[in-house]
Amino acid sequence: MNKSGCHPPDLAAIERMAEHALATIPEPLLGHLDGVVIRVEEFPDDDLQAELELASPFDLLGLYSGVSLADKSVAATPHDLDRIFLYRRPILDYWCETGEPLEHVVRHVLIHEVGHHFGLSDADMDRIESQID
Repeated sequence: MNKSGCHPPDLAAIERMAEHALATIPEPLLGHLDGVVIRVEEFPDDDLQAELELASPFDLLGLYSGVSLADKSVAATPHDLDRIFLYRRPILDYWCETGEPLEHVVRHVLIHEVGHHFGLSDADMDRIESQID
């Protein structure tokens, strides 16, 4: 609990925010997200931190894990689920640092990872976002 007496949102609260954000994605795109699992965890695990050479576990707000739609083959057998991870503690840290509404931060991270599912690079998404703002 912080000094103001309020508790930071728990994993379930962040998951509900992500589900609400997912519902705002336009229907033509939403249909391509069938089977994508969204998970909220406190931090990326130690193996992922080492693999990505993160200086801190707070450096990663979210991650898409899977084969993007651009790289999928209908003939290929899937080896793993397509998953989007949202990392609660780094998201809360970013929220506190920026003062942006938490729902906006969660939606931004989720949509960014959905972009990776569609095969977009970080540069693609930065370009798209700069055109929207």
